[in-house]
Amino acid sequence: MARHFRLVSLSGAVLLGMSPLTLRAQQVVPAHQPPAPPPVHVIEETVVIVPQVRPRPHHDQRPLVHLSAVTASITIDEQVSSTTVELVLTNPAGVPQQAELLLPVPEGVSVRSLEYDGAGPEPTARLLARDEARRIYDSIVYRQRDPALLEFAGFNLIRTSVFPVPPGGTQRLRLTYEQLLPADGNRVDYVLPRSDSLEPSGVTWTISATIKSKSPISTVYSPSHDLATERVGPGHVIVKVPAVSAANPGSFRLSYLSEKSAPDGIAATFMAYPDPALAAGSGAAGAESGYFLLLAGLPARLPEDVAKVKREVVLVIDRSGSMRGQKIEQARAAAVQVVDGLEMGEAFNIIDYSDSIASFAEHPVVKSAETAESARRYIRALQANGGTNLHDAILEALRPEPTAGMLPMVLFLTDGLPTVGERSEVKIRDDVKAANKHARRIFTFGVGFDVNTPLLAGLARASRAASTFVLPEEDVEVKVSQVFRRLSGPILASPTITVLDAAGKATTRPVRQMLPGELPDLFDGDQLVLLGQYMCDAPVRFRLEGSYLGKARSFEFAFDPKSATTRNGYVPRLWATRKIAVLIDQIRQAGAEGGAAVRPGQTPSDPRMKELVDEIVRLSVQYGILTDYTAFLATEPGEGGRAPSPIAAAPGEASAQLSSKAAAKRSGKDSVNQELNLNSQSEQKVANARNLYLNEDLKEVTSTTCQQVNDRTMFKRSNRWVDARLLDRETEQPDRVVEFGTPEFSTLLDQLIKENRQGMLAVGGDILLAVNNQRVLVKCP
Repeated sequence: MARHFRLVSLSGAVLLGMSPLTLRAQQVVPAHQPPAPPPVHVIEETVVIVPQVRPRPHHDQRPLVHLSAVTASITIDEQVSSTTVELVLTNPAGVPQQAELLLPVPEGVSVRSLEYDGAGPEPTARLLARDEARRIYDSIVYRQRDPALLEFAGFNLIRTSVFPVPPGGTQRLRLTYEQLLPADGNRVDYVLPRSDSLEPSGVTWTISATIKSKSPISTVYSPSHDLATERVGPGHVIVKVPAVSAANPGSFRLSYLSEKSAPDGIAATFMAYPDPALAAGSGAAGAESGYFLLLAGLPARLPEDVAKVKREVVLVIDRSGSMRGQKIEQARAAAVQVVDGLEMGEAFNIIDYSDSIASFAEHPVVKSAETAESARRYIRALQANGGTNLHDAILEALRPEPTAGMLPMVLFLTDGLPTVGERSEVKIRDDVKAANKHARRIFTFGVGFDVNTPLLAGLARASRAASTFVLPEEDVEVKVSQVFRRLSGPILASPTITVLDAAGKATTRPVRQMLPGELPDLFDGDQLVLLGQYMCDAPVRFRLEGSYLGKARSFEFAFDPKSATTRNGYVPRLWATRKIAVLIDQIRQAGAEGGAAVRPGQTPSDPRMKELVDEIVRLSVQYGILTDYTAFLATEPGEGGRAPSPIAAAPGEASAQLSSKAAAKRSGKDSVNQELNLNSQSEQKVANARNLYLNEDLKEVTSTTCQQVNDRTMFKRSNRWVDARLLDRETEQPDRVVEFGTPEFSTLLDQLIKENRQGMLAVGGDILLAVNNQRVLVKCP
């Protein structure tokens, strides 16, 4: 007997990752066959489970089935993936209820199995192609006047038959589907479709993946979520998404890079996004242009006959009076850990300072059992007293010639502002730059709030290193050891990137604005994520050079601009995030000695400062990237007594924020918060869809009135969402109005599906879009 499916509305579906909603079901039956009566004591409702459509108000007070947990287990073997999605449904009612699953999936998926814990008929699963899936979506959307499903209108669809959920119990449904994954050279990509909606989820997500490859796996990367990776073997990696990151919105994207094209060195790949506006704005109209992401990974297993580069570590410890007590005890413990963590044959020294400078040795010494024990005794004898001569201490660390054949680095720790000797921030910064003739990496540690954060951060960034800030409740020893452990086994030191034309000659024309500007050293387990803009029609080559395992090496990677796709909308956002961080840091550094200060409400008189502020605002608006200086951009008109259009006054307000905070705040809690945000932005390689940042109280802040949808940005303005490209014209009459459910609406949806931008219609309510150089107001329920 043929099974008859139910076509149901979304007026309150229980949604994957969302809260339960009320739902009315309509049974679809042939005309010649009367509908069967509902079973006795069964609510004639069917709960539909759809991946992460945002919730709607719950008008029915009856307890309906709701989704409590989702576990996605992914196995990738070479280029074939198997995804098992386990759904845990709970029925709080005292009677059985029915449920049905609609699961949007990418192209090329095939259903392997559907498992079901419970009594009753075994449910079935059927894969529907995108045209048939579109008809189902349209039927649900138009019947219930709810556009939430339109985000998945371009996907295929797995649909199950109806299955019961027992009263007062739970039901587990496990659906497994397989797919031949797309590959780009030695990179394999996987996507688990999920919604971009920022509405909070009441469902616990667990995502993990096991990757196996015959070729060694160089690196695993996700632009959408943080990853915790465990390497089981050269070609076997286990990946888990931390719970906090799994709760973030957006499709889960995963890529792995094999070494089949780079068996003896560094493997790399490119992900690109096309943006013709870049070429038009630069006067290179007609050329391909856009943004690129270069992902490079180190070998999974180094040659057995090649030794890792040794390190020379100079540990500089603040022993001023403010370090007295627990802080000096933790600093001593951290110093011992560093000495113990060095390999025999590596070099080290210890410099301690207050108002005077002392050191363990005149020059760094090679670690042996004897020198290590002597260093431990020296460290245990350190006592805190006196002032802070920061300037002379760091210059002393930079003075000696580095140990031959080793990578020199400094771990510099302080808990206070300079109080003895040179105290000018500008002079200290300039003197350190001039003294660092041997290109030592200066890793800085600021303990507590009474430190000059822009100075410490600037010294670190200028030397290919990083700054770390130890908050009052944190342990100095733990923070230092975390950084030091990551610095084990330098593989590629002093890397540089050069772009080559078709003739193999260096050129700067096809590529610009690469970030980071100074590439970091790559240590064991690191990956390089380089972002930039391209303007070229023909393929170009990137040459990566540096000291690879102690020897000069170069590696070349080909980039073809024709590989760019709008599905890589995360690439320009990641670039813009890093660019904003660079611009803010320039204002922070210019604020030394009051160099960038202006009164609140005034614009900087320096044209360069105005240029920086204007560019920060432009990028924040275009890409929906909010910071603690531009959070006002997401404020709805009239809120908090603001002007009707916050965007209109954006440069002036941003200037005041950047002057009073970025330029003026050099120490204290507010200054530490700014550097923590900058560190996160300048190194960002994973999407920050919720615009999470730390405020001046070091509390996490997010925004739901600024939405990144597909490759566009939307701002909430009163009762409508506005395309960021139209914010300066949002009050003007639109060029045309499109009503929900009309043929014109379907035509617009078809166009957006082709552009991979259909999610812009799924935000609900009135939507002002820029389409074909027109301002289109879409009237949605």
